[in-house]
Amino acid sequence: MLILSFFSLNSIQTFAAEKVDYLKTDWSFKGLFGKFDRAALQRGYQVYTEVCASCHSMKYLSYRNLSEEGGPEFSEAAAKAIAASFEVTDGPNADGEMFTRPGKLSDKFVMPYDNVKAAQAANGGAYPPDMSVLVKARGGGVDYIYSLLQGYDDPPSGVALDDGVYYNKYMYGNKIRMAAPLSDGIVEYGDGTNASVEQMSKDVTTFLMWAAEPHLEARHQMGFKAIVYLIILTILVYFSMKKIWSRVESEV
Repeated sequence: MLILSFFSLNSIQTFAAEKVDYLKTDWSFKGLFGKFDRAALQRGYQVYTEVCASCHSMKYLSYRNLSEEGGPEFSEAAAKAIAASFEVTDGPNADGEMFTRPGKLSDKFVMPYDNVKAAQAANGGAYPPDMSVLVKARGGGVDYIYSLLQGYDDPPSGVALDDGVYYNKYMYGNKIRMAAPLSDGIVEYGDGTNASVEQMSKDVTTFLMWAAEPHLEARHQMGFKAIVYLIILTILVYFSMKKIWSRVESEV
């Protein structure tokens, strides 16, 4: 019993130490009727492309996804232009050699590094995680990613950081090798939205949520239809039961 109590106490203390109150914001996709904000998704893609894509891959997304219903919904022409702006390695050709060509809608998002070792070498031994399902892979989900992007701060007294390590109050252990990626005005939004750190954090997190759950809106619609169906079915069953049992005389 003493041993069990010891481990239970340690578990409670560890949980309490790791519990963090993340920053909160209004997410348009939350709730039964939640939908993605198209403008936020398009801005979020811009932030990913101009800031995050130099280190982080999104290997499960294709350029055609950018024009599909339920996502950023770029026009097909715009999606083709986006794809063509990237160089894709293809081949081999008739001579048995690899070659580069402009990207097509069917291509996956271009990887920033050729392999894991190249990524680690360019980032001081740390491997930047793929962002395709990052929201689902981290406890706290969107609130964690949103908070992490805004959580960089000076370390408190008594906390020593190694070279190339930064303090982030929302990171597990508070130490992170990635420097603060966002700063006010680092991107220029085409729709005139003020590119503050808070706004960019929300936009790119919305985009990452869509990347992890591209069919979220369709799932919400299906869930709503299922609830309506169950309500109607319940009403029909109730009145059927009343009609059937009305024929049975109750005993006094």
